[in-house]
Amino acid sequence: MSARTLRWLPWRAAWRTPWAAARVWSGEKGRRTGGAALAGAGAGVALWSVSGAAACEPRKPSESRLTAEERSTIALFNASSDAVVHVTNLSSQRGPFAAYHDEAVPQGAGSGFIWDSRGHIVTNFHVVQGAAQLAVTVAGYPEPFAARLVGCDPEKDLAVLRIDPSVRLTPLPIGTSGNLQVGQKAIAIGNPFGLDHTLTTGVISGLGREIEGRAGRPIQDVIQTDAAMNPGNSGGPLIDSTGKVIGVNTAIYSPSGASAGIGFAIPIDMVRASVEQLVRHGRIMRPSLGVSIAPDHLLPRLGLPEGGVLVMRVHPGSGAAAAGMRPTTRDFSGRVILGDIIVALDKAPIYTAVDLFRALEGRRVGEELQVTVRRTESLGNDGSPRQRDLQMRIELGELSR
Repeated sequence: MSARTLRWLPWRAAWRTPWAAARVWSGEKGRRTGGAALAGAGAGVALWSVSGAAACEPRKPSESRLTAEERSTIALFNASSDAVVHVTNLSSQRGPFAAYHDEAVPQGAGSGFIWDSRGHIVTNFHVVQGAAQLAVTVAGYPEPFAARLVGCDPEKDLAVLRIDPSVRLTPLPIGTSGNLQVGQKAIAIGNPFGLDHTLTTGVISGLGREIEGRAGRPIQDVIQTDAAMNPGNSGGPLIDSTGKVIGVNTAIYSPSGASAGIGFAIPIDMVRASVEQLVRHGRIMRPSLGVSIAPDHLLPRLGLPEGGVLVMRVHPGSGAAAAGMRPTTRDFSGRVILGDIIVALDKAPIYTAVDLFRALEGRRVGEELQVTVRRTESLGNDGSPRQRDLQMRIELGELSR
């Protein structure tokens, strides 16, 4: 028997079932006794006695048996769960009986949550990746809504969808992740199957973590929590004890793929920055110096000390081109002429490509940075390169795709 079918009937409806209730009146006026025989496994007999005009009502569970923390969690779940949705990723496939028509077939699913009353839904990029169609199931509505992809940020594993804005929607309150502390309560809510919501509780067990994003770039300042997360909870909210969203659940650490006690969430301050751009522009305007860089392992192979990022190409019209940054080239004989090596951004040292990505994180298109490059001027008598450091001001442009 599934969890969907295993539920208690309301007490009045219970006596209308074929389980047959038997009532026996005693000789005393205004007094009766009765019994109900329940068929099936675990059947038993229930007896009651009612005097005068007293109604026969079932005893309700005593709330006094719940702790204050339990009552708070229950109230928070009841207030927040309706804003958590189920997202279905549909692909188009040719069915066996549809010679000329494609069928929409579910190929993945996850959770999401209502961002605003205009119908915007926030979820993970990997939940909607490769979708031909998208459907969103909202609590209180029997049929899923067709959803439109507004935009996505693969580097942060985020996506924004939109459903019919005429539907009355109640968004979740958005908090901040700038003042989180290790040890404070964290609650993960999901809608993994579109049938009902799930809730798991825990604490923030780590801050400032780094995981690899779907685009291969690191996602910084990720929240680590021990609130259990399962794959269907991806894209759901991580909320604090006041019911405000502090992160978007994105990944679990597990060799088997099930929850292993370590979950990760994208901090809400980072989510807000991406969502605002996606809603406004439909894309992320990622800042860039306007260069292509070499893999980190190339510098030692060229006989250069490790540390810094070698510029392979300078994009025409970019801030780097305007500042005079040099790319790596070859001379007429095929010999490699090394380009500039980026060693610092705003005095923050750059040792690897990851350091460069981190230094650009949080910057804006149009912002100006001080970049320190190491330039190879010539080769010495012993064949070793002679280098000197240069300072240049570069205006950040939009990263081209």
